[in-house]
Amino acid sequence: MLSERQRMILNAIIDDYIRSAEPVGSRSISKRGDVSFSPATIRNEMADLEEMGLLEQPHTSAGRIPSIKGYRYYVDHLVTLGVVGDGDARKLRQFFMEKMNHWEGIMEHAATIFSQMTNYTSIVLGPEMFNTTLKHFQLVPINDVSAVAIIVANTGHVEHRTITIPEGISMDDMTKTVNLLNERLTGIPFFKLKSVLHNEVGKELSRYVERCEEILSVVEQAIAEEHDPKVYLSGASNMLTQPEFKDVDKAKTILGMLEETPLLVQLFQSNPGGIQVKIGTENSHEAINQCSLITATYTYDGQSLGTIGILGPTRMEYGKVINLLDYLSKDISQLMSRWHK
Repeated sequence: MLSERQRMILNAIIDDYIRSAEPVGSRSISKRGDVSFSPATIRNEMADLEEMGLLEQPHTSAGRIPSIKGYRYYVDHLVTLGVVGDGDARKLRQFFMEKMNHWEGIMEHAATIFSQMTNYTSIVLGPEMFNTTLKHFQLVPINDVSAVAIIVANTGHVEHRTITIPEGISMDDMTKTVNLLNERLTGIPFFKLKSVLHNEVGKELSRYVERCEEILSVVEQAIAEEHDPKVYLSGASNMLTQPEFKDVDKAKTILGMLEETPLLVQLFQSNPGGIQVKIGTENSHEAINQCSLITATYTYDGQSLGTIGILGPTRMEYGKVINLLDYLSKDISQLMSRWHK
């Protein structure tokens, strides 16, 4: 348990280090207007904070820097939450005023604006297939043997796929099939579509159309394709502007990881929802053990649709990023709700 003075000094050290990227000494802390302690008193408290594992002394420098444990205490107990600066709030309001009529546009723009506002790397994951359901299925004939299947998800995501209709199967039978699919498959998660299609839908469809199995095979090609989460990335080069990553090998390792979609998805898989902060070695992947990853989920109708993440150095502006993520994720959730009314 830290004393109020220790909390104040730890907060001041972390704030200064986030701004300067240089070890912080007692004299610089004593000159702050919000600190009224002498350099000697501050030095004693800094020594105690180091002994507790909250501060570290790099090399022979007289200054201290926060440890992973120190950052964790800062995030859990000292960060001011719920405050978004006027300038940032205006940018976010402008973001939602812009006319974007498709889900991908929103996610791409969200990634871009967040990397610009924070100078870190933003990662936006689209809906997980476990929470993505079929909203509507449509078939538009091109000629006697082909058609365009239009698949609409509950997230607003739309896919178009050209399918081949076996010779001799009438469009009338295909229309009956589409009507039954919309009746039985609406609201079913994509990962369950194949089993529901062949079991429940197949039995009923066989009563209305001939060559049922061939039709089901065609439909399966259209709707049972694997739906991986889509990843939108912006500001990867921002990593190169951080003093911590001037080492070329460190930067290459992180940038290489950012190019691997499966690794990015893995970073987000254990997110239980809400705002999550993983600092340094708390991250599951060694490549970002010197980074912090802050994530927030956005939802629709109580279900998680996807995740927004900010990746930066452990010397991150935690308060700013947490508040911006909270603000943006809630507004995206509201936007999703308006779309699906």
